[in-house]
Amino acid sequence: MAATSLNSLSSLKSSNRHLLRTNSSPKLVSVSLSRVSRRRRLTTRAAKAEDGEDEVQVFDKDDSVGGSSLHQLLGIRGAAKETNKWKIRLQLTKPVTWPPLVLGVVCGVAASGNFHWSKEDVAKSVVCMIMSGPCLTGCTQTLNDWYDREIDAINEPYRPIPSGAISENEVVFQIWLLLLGGLGLAGSLDVWAGHSFPTVLYLAMGGSLVGYIYSAPPLKLKQNGWIGNIALGISYISLPWWAGQALFGTLTTDIIVLTLLYSVAGLGIAIVNDFKSIKGDTALGLQSIPVAFGIDTAKWICIGTIDITQITIAGYLLGAGKPYHALALLCLILPQVFFQSKYILTDPIKYDVRYQASAQPFLVLGLLVTALARSQ
Repeated sequence: MAATSLNSLSSLKSSNRHLLRTNSSPKLVSVSLSRVSRRRRLTTRAAKAEDGEDEVQVFDKDDSVGGSSLHQLLGIRGAAKETNKWKIRLQLTKPVTWPPLVLGVVCGVAASGNFHWSKEDVAKSVVCMIMSGPCLTGCTQTLNDWYDREIDAINEPYRPIPSGAISENEVVFQIWLLLLGGLGLAGSLDVWAGHSFPTVLYLAMGGSLVGYIYSAPPLKLKQNGWIGNIALGISYISLPWWAGQALFGTLTTDIIVLTLLYSVAGLGIAIVNDFKSIKGDTALGLQSIPVAFGIDTAKWICIGTIDITQITIAGYLLGAGKPYHALALLCLILPQVFFQSKYILTDPIKYDVRYQASAQPFLVLGLLVTALARSQ
């Protein structure tokens, strides 16, 4: 079996050298090298499986696609390979996903109407942000990477787990540390706020459960594009808002309905992330929106859920006697529509990160406008 594998590899190398000599186009050479590299990895995996050994993913150095260190630290696509364990652990928590949670807490605090610029209130808010962002979001992102290691081996093989940069025990330790740390902070906030019922702790536990069933079998909500993305929307928008508001005030029915409606916009944001994973999702049978409906239809579902949701909320604010807040929200939708036309409708796979960096701040500002409207 080993001899067969070596012969195959030798043949592929010979073919590769021939292509380099005969093709003058850099693009053709690059494609040929990519195909040869892919075949080499598949040959190695097949040899391992046939010999009865555990399947091992083998990646070449150029799988990191020359990514940057900043991408690595933020945990986004195109990251450079890293050997420093602390940087790898940070990458697993995907710091780029923390801001929406942190700003969700800010919205909840603002909507409560009970926040004062005192040292104690600021300290409570900061602890709630740390709980929602680095701890619990970091935990669920690490958990997601663990259960997505097979998909990442196809879509993003340079990530820490499929590349072998961090061990299984180290990943499991990080998940438990962040989970228990986040729940500990949640319980402390309830005591600090003098709650008779541990509202923040229960919200933290509920959010952690949603994060687990989103990624882990047997439920693995992300297998269904609609259910999985709604779960993400609730986790990123509703739950941190509820935590911030519960810390300083009381959750009301209208706030719960309003934030759940905003979670539909979160579904659209989640679809943006799904575009880059089409290859892996298709290979593993995950029915994300782009896989189920195709890229062209998914683009319109994406921008439709984001825009229609915000327009509906602007109408709600107008009906609630908040015309200036409604107008401000409508004005914040306009730049989002521009960036949707420029990036999502042009090439959602190529421009997913640019779109989020350009358009998402306006969505978040709209959340804050809505929160301030509800605080008055």
